[in-house]
Amino acid sequence: MIDYGSVLSDNVKSLEPSAIEKFFDILEKMDDAISLGIGEPDFLTPWHIRDAGIHSLEQGFTKYTTNAGMTMLRAEIAKYLSRKFNIEYNYNDQVIVTVGGSEGIDLAIRALVNPGDEVIIPVPSFVCYGPITRLTGGVPVFVETKVENEFRLTAQDLRAAITPRTKAVVLPFPSNPTGAIMERADLEAIAEVLRGTNIMIISDEIYAELTYGTSHVSIANIPDMYERTVYIGGFSKSYAMTGWRMGYACGPADVISQMLKIHQYAVMSAPTTSQYSAIAALRGGDADIESMRQEYDQRRRFLLNGLREIGLECFEPRGAFYVFPSIKSTGLSSAEFCEKFLLQEKIAVIPGSAFGAGGEGFVRICYASSMENITIALERMKRFVEAL
Repeated sequence: MIDYGSVLSDNVKSLEPSAIEKFFDILEKMDDAISLGIGEPDFLTPWHIRDAGIHSLEQGFTKYTTNAGMTMLRAEIAKYLSRKFNIEYNYNDQVIVTVGGSEGIDLAIRALVNPGDEVIIPVPSFVCYGPITRLTGGVPVFVETKVENEFRLTAQDLRAAITPRTKAVVLPFPSNPTGAIMERADLEAIAEVLRGTNIMIISDEIYAELTYGTSHVSIANIPDMYERTVYIGGFSKSYAMTGWRMGYACGPADVISQMLKIHQYAVMSAPTTSQYSAIAALRGGDADIESMRQEYDQRRRFLLNGLREIGLECFEPRGAFYVFPSIKSTGLSSAEFCEKFLLQEKIAVIPGSAFGAGGEGFVRICYASSMENITIALERMKRFVEAL
């Protein structure tokens, strides 16, 4: 009889399952619950993008593509980043098409980190950065961002976290779960800390198109940062293409070439049908993005005002599609609040503690849902909080 405890990887066994899954397990058993938990657009993928995928299937374009992704798609990615964010990449050796932005993050960390290397990760943030770092033998160094700074990474906190073992810093802005952004002045201060070091930046900019009242700025735009930045982007959030699993990574050719080797051995190439649809998205999707962004902004303002009327403090998020209100006034922990709210009022939101210790006392509410659902959720949250 096999002793699985001895044959399984110690690194994998040491990982804790995502705290988010517990709430989805409860939600799955409820027929009439409303979820404001999953970070997924409620819009359908625009028809012209779906049609491009259908056409590729009708034409029998079902073979592998080149490992790095179709040349045509990589060229469109480079054009898009140039016209939208003024970042110039050579599509031949600085762009790789990945299976979602998540694979890009994984490739970047695995290509950069040796056992014992440290990766600075601002929290609260997306849940994958720490576990991937651990799987490489690296050491996550979590830096808690603060609500009084609107959950931005400050130069002071970054400087305090750097040691001789620091290999990379993750910049996950606009932020999941807080909705925080980094403005140019914030990034310039970060750049001043990193100049003269050998520290790389993994810049997860999957929500770059979803900012409100301000334009997104990439750290790659800041002088001296381009050469040390791996840019992670994708199609899931801005084009409502989560299930298509389309992402990309761009950066210095020396780094991208090593990421490509891992990608070759792990997945061969991203889905061919999805690549054709991604080309259509980049060529004709600007109006779709603007339409969805306007709708998200309306929901954002409505939800923010509703939470404040209930008496829950919440800073104004200016990116992504999440609000991150404080529930400390209720006397409940984040997990207690979310579990009781789900069981009593059948509304799913996510505890802030699932995104790092700094998220305790907050909950993540996703407004990538209909105004009807958001209205019902606010009504039930008001009733729930008043009952407490």
